[in-house]
Formats: sequence, structure tokens, C-alpha cells
Amino acid sequence: MTSQQSVSSATATGNAPAAPAASAAPGTLATDNAEHTDRRRWIALAIVMTAAFMDLVDVTIVNIAIPSIERTLDASFGSIQWITAGYALAFAAGLITGGRLGDIYGRKRLFLVGIAGFTVASALCGFAAGPEMLVASRLLQGATAALMVPQVLSIVHTTFPAHERGKVFGLFGAVVGLGAVSGPLVGALLTEWNLFGLEWRPIFLINLPVGIAALVLGRKYITESRAPKALRLDLVGVVLVTGAMLMLVYPLTRGRELGWPVWGYACMAGSVVVFGALVAYERYKSRKDGSPLIELSLFSVKSFAAGIAVQLVFGIVLGVFFLVWTLYMQMGLGWGPLRAGLTGVPFSIAVSFAAAVSVQKLVPRFGRKVLQAGALGMIAGLLLYIWAAGHYGTGIEPWQMAAPLVVMGVGMGLIVAPLTDAVLSGVPREHAGSASGLITTVQQMGTALGLALVSVVFFGTMDEERLAPSEAGPAFADAFRNSLWYAVAVLAVIFLLMFALPARSQQHLEGAPEGDAPGSGTAQTVEQAQEAEREGESERSREVTLAR
Repeated sequence: MTSQQSVSSATATGNAPAAPAASAAPGTLATDNAEHTDRRRWIALAIVMTAAFMDLVDVTIVNIAIPSIERTLDASFGSIQWITAGYALAFAAGLITGGRLGDIYGRKRLFLVGIAGFTVASALCGFAAGPEMLVASRLLQGATAALMVPQVLSIVHTTFPAHERGKVFGLFGAVVGLGAVSGPLVGALLTEWNLFGLEWRPIFLINLPVGIAALVLGRKYITESRAPKALRLDLVGVVLVTGAMLMLVYPLTRGRELGWPVWGYACMAGSVVVFGALVAYERYKSRKDGSPLIELSLFSVKSFAAGIAVQLVFGIVLGVFFLVWTLYMQMGLGWGPLRAGLTGVPFSIAVSFAAAVSVQKLVPRFGRKVLQAGALGMIAGLLLYIWAAGHYGTGIEPWQMAAPLVVMGVGMGLIVAPLTDAVLSGVPREHAGSASGLITTVQQMGTALGLALVSVVFFGTMDEERLAPSEAGPAFADAFRNSLWYAVAVLAVIFLLMFALPARSQQHLEGAPEGDAPGSGTAQTVEQAQEAEREGESERSREVTLAR
């Protein structure tokens, strides 16, 4: 019942005017206020979830439209890589800073600034006149998403009491699953329909009405909040980590097109020096004011250090696979966007199902072995895909890809959901927020690096400019299989790194109440991050790690 309905009911029965001032009226007013507040917070939840959904979809929706973008903008393969890698790199570089800015200047304010910027960047992407403008707009999209997304968890924390957050995070899990499935399908439909002759552009323009509505409603319904004590920005750390990543990613992306110049190798070698300077500065920053961008003491925790390595390498696998898979289906096999998008549905369903089962049933019982089984499952799926692509050649059908994709999806689901839990299990409570943000950032950096490596592992095996039309399909199929072999090797490394993770997460060793068993690990990790924020740590968007 809404507050207006409560008042109307009281007036209709004649009770309200006759109520004593010290009894019925205060009770009625308190009930009205509580119900009004309840309605507002659920509307606020819908707004921030919608914004998170926009970000999740925007990551997956672009891949399916890449061939159309390449054709209409006459974009080089280097530009195509930057259209995807640029977003991931900008998002990764700004994620921790975005969370810290929200703590300092207000989560609602930064959320609204982020969603306004994301909407403007989407419009610029949709109206891009050339590949350079599209790449720049995608960088802006990633940077503004880094302002918007970290505020989601913080807003949920300040809006909902602890006993309701389990339900809220369950809803977010459903949103993540929906985003994973709907992104490629929405992108395929919008590209296939060619609305108003706009080709691929509606995949970005669709964000405009959604972003404007979220901006208007967010101003009205979201409650402002800040960190309880003053924090400082580590802008030097941001510059160093961004510069190091650019020095590594840019030469990998453009090197093949430019003939692998000497400056490219020098740049990549220089990135190691800049990363070293970052570590030295972060140590100095910790001694100076205790507010570094990266909390280096976390790496003394064996499980965290190993988990960060797993996240980085796992991001590389994701970056390589999804881009080359799209290029293989559409440019190698000549499939339309809709056919390619529908082919990925079994994979998305398998990931969502396995993720839910792993957290609720398997991890509390088997611990680290679940993650290692996931790595082996992904390897098995890739090997099956390599065989199918070679056996059926360019005549392969979507149903012949279903089995490899389902096996791969199950393996990925067994990793993505419980991995953050395992990484954070040995982290001190006071550093949980910082650790969560670092996990997300590292995986996004891995994805950007993987997208850059596509130039080496995929395009490096063929000269597409000299291919005859009849040779393009087999050449793309061979390059696809070559890329999958690289992914298999990387997953084998991930399997070995997982031995350094704890056999059981700390919360599972301690035991949880029976009623909290389903998803207990995830819920408790979130609670740790929220507790850290109460003590002044930046609240981080841990959920992005599971979504990407």
C-alpha cells in the first residue's frame, strides 16, 4: 500500500480526523513514511541495476557488430581491436579512481555524472563518422562507465539494510545472467534489422533513452552518501598504471600493421620500467598518507597474489576468445549477425547455470577443485571446438558448435562465480574493499591485453590483404584454430596457478548457518567489502568481476 493509499483509506473511514494527536496520527504517519521510503529505495535499485545492465550489454553487444563496423567505416583490424580493447582499458584504468571519487564527492553525484557521460559517449559512438572517432568515443564510454559502475554496490549498501541485501544481490545475479544472454542477441537483431539504414549504429543509440530516463529518475530517487572519513586521490598512481598499460597494449595492437618497428619493442620494454616505478611510488604513497591506488601489502597474502595472477591470465583468455570467435563466424564463415548471435545462446545459458550451481552447491563441498575443474572443462571445450572447426571446415553449422560451447560454458561458469570468493578468502577484513576493486581492475586489464594479442595470435597467421575471396574462409578458420591453441596453453597455466589458491574459502571452513548455505560465500564476501567501507575504505564494484 502506498502512502497516498494509506491516507485515503484513513480519510474514507473517518478515523484520521478523529485520531488523537499523540496516538493514531503518529503511527499512521510513520507507516506512510516507511512505505514511501520502501517504494523509493526499490525504484533506486531498479535505476542502478539498469545502469549496470547497460554496461554489461555494451561490452558484449559490440563484438557481434564488428564486421558491420569494419565494412561501413572501412576500419583496419587495428582499429577494430581498439574499439573493443579501448573500452576495457579505459574502464580498468578508471575503476578504482571512480570508486574513490564516489566516496569523496558522493556516490549519487558520481553515479549521475557517470551515466550522463556514458549516454553522451554512446551518442558519439552512434554518430561516429570514422574509425578514429569511434575509438575515441569508446575510450570515453569506458572512462565514464568507470565512474558509474563502482557506485552501484555502494548505493545498494546505503539504501538497503543488511538483512535485505541477500535478496538484492540475488536480483543482481539475475541481471548479470540476462545481460550475458541478451547482449549478443540484441546486438545481432539491431544490426540485422538495419533500422532506418543505420547499420550497426543503433547498438549504441539504444543507450540514449535508457540513460536519459536513469538520469532523470536517479536525481529524484537515489539517496546521496559519502565515506565516513576523508580520503585522498592517488592521481600519480592512475597516470602510471594507465601509461604502463598503453605502452604495452598499443604496440601489440598496431605492431603487425606497422611492420613491428623498433619503437614498439622499446615501448613494451619501457612498460616494465613504468610498472616498476608504479610499485615504488605506491610504497611511498602508503608511507606518506596511507591512501595508495594499489594496496601492495595485499600481495603478501599468498591466495590473493595467486588469485590476481589467475584473474589477469583469465582476462587474457576471454579477450582473445570472444573477438576471434566473432571474426571467425561472420568474416570467415560468412554468417549474418543474427545467426552468429543465436549460436552463442547455449554458451550463455551454460555459463549462467554452472555459475549458480558452483556457488550454491559445489564450492562449499569441494572448494578449489571446482575452479580447477572449470579450467579443465574450458580446455576440453576448446579442444572439442578445434576438432569441430577442422573436421567440418567452412561448412560447419551452429548445431555442430553447440557441444563445444556448452562444455566451455560450464567450465567458465565454474570459474567466474567462485573465483573472487577464493581470492578474497585470506584478505584482512579492513582491506576487502580495496582488494575487490583491484581484482576487477586486473581482470579488465587482462581483457584489454588479450584483445591486443589478437593481432599476434589471429591476424599474425594470415595476410588478409592478399587473400583471394575464395581463400578467406579457410584462412580465418585456420587462424581461429591457432588462437584456440593459445587459449588452451593459457588455461593450462591458470590450472597450475589455482594450486596456490586456498583449498577451501575461509568462510566455508568456518561454516555458515544452514539457512545461509546457498551462495553464502558470495554474500559474505560482499559483507566484508561493505564493512570495509564503514571504516573508510572505498566501496568497490565486486559484481563486475563476475559479470565480465
